[in-house]
Amino acid sequence: MFARLTTAQIKMKRIDEFIKRYEESVVPAAKTQKGYCGIYLFVDRETGNGVAISLWDKEEDALANEQNLYYQEQVAKFITYYEKNPIREGYEVCVKA
Repeated sequence: MFARLTTAQIKMKRIDEFIKRYEESVVPAAKTQKGYCGIYLFVDRETGNGVAISLWDKEEDALANEQNLYYQEQVAKFITYYEKNPIREGYEVCVKA
């Protein structure tokens, strides 16, 4: 399994909007992607820090949905919500309980 983490600083006044849009737009789009295993969004309302974690069957699935521009389209939906550009990282899932 492979995890893609996207971290971002969200504008404090727009956190609720951000969460709603994520639920209504990103989640359904993610579910259509090959290898999708799950998605999570974490937000610290005191700092505006946010972390999105998407899980994929394998690294190739996560890379494929970057190549088909799915990932870039999702990030672009939130461009006006960010204080600065989000950071993307990928990790092998080594332990799942």
